[in-house]
Amino acid sequence: MVALGKEIALKLGELVDRDLIFMHICGTHEAAISRTGLRRVLPGRLKIVMGPGCPVCITPQGEIDAALDLVKKGCTVATYGDLLRVPGTSGSLESSGGDVRVVQGVHKAVEIARNTQKEVVFISVGFETTAPTVAAAILSGPPENFSILSCHRLVPPAMKWLLEQGEARLQGFLLPGHVCTVAGYWEYEQFPVPQVVAGFEPEDILLGLLMLVEQVRKGEARVENAYPRAVTREGNVKAQELMYRVFEPVDAEWRGFPVIPRSGLRLRKEFEQYDAQKKFDITIRHVTKQTACLCDRVLRGMAEPTECRLFGRACTPRTPVGPCMVSHEGACRIWYTYRSHGE
Repeated sequence: MVALGKEIALKLGELVDRDLIFMHICGTHEAAISRTGLRRVLPGRLKIVMGPGCPVCITPQGEIDAALDLVKKGCTVATYGDLLRVPGTSGSLESSGGDVRVVQGVHKAVEIARNTQKEVVFISVGFETTAPTVAAAILSGPPENFSILSCHRLVPPAMKWLLEQGEARLQGFLLPGHVCTVAGYWEYEQFPVPQVVAGFEPEDILLGLLMLVEQVRKGEARVENAYPRAVTREGNVKAQELMYRVFEPVDAEWRGFPVIPRSGLRLRKEFEQYDAQKKFDITIRHVTKQTACLCDRVLRGMAEPTECRLFGRACTPRTPVGPCMVSHEGACRIWYTYRSHGE
């Protein structure tokens, strides 16, 4: 850690005079915190917990099962690599034996569709960061044999649920820098708790935490931007317009959460020819958890990965029991990777 980071850490040690719990909602934040061993330099009374910041992790099992149903119907399924090994009720996309392709983005899935007669379905996951690119692909007029299974989620409704219904006693949020680059932070101003948009260098995260602590000490509750080199209050307005031209909010279940109002995105009626769920009559069902995996509690900030009795034993990146061990943005995968860094 450079001199600035050490200076901020010392200042935190001077200012933290009570128990504080802050939550971040970004897998990249968790990776940066764990990789650099940042928790070791924080005051003992300051805790930063993980929230639902991994889009693959919060995708409920019912949507994984829906993707497997599409494979059974003979579709070519294109998806991000992180989704490949997430367990469904009867296996994963990787073990399905179907035509499953790993792609880097929706444009590659469209390219596959243009070069085959088969039906191609893109499993479209992600927050406000990826939804605009999918919207742009839909507006570009993909071939008739292309469709998406929309598994997109919006971050603010989940934060609202955590504040109103969550078990964690949170004093504030470290807001996701990537999401806010697109969505801005104006929508977070509705929440009556300290919030800071932070970047991804150790110094960025420490600065964000310092600003949160200062708000708590002053009795303030507002949104501050510690990442102005990438984030503005309004965000990328054109990307937002694209997203809401193609998608509309819908009530959606998150893994580890109940159905959260207006927290998902579905294609608007004028684009429903690209909706794989309607095109192939796929039903997304609620699936009750059947394992001892604590991923659901980790995503709500109620447990740390090492509290799970499966962690590092039955559940490893080679043999994942839950999605938090699969995705590179999943807390369990990150903690497993950086265990020697003091986590």
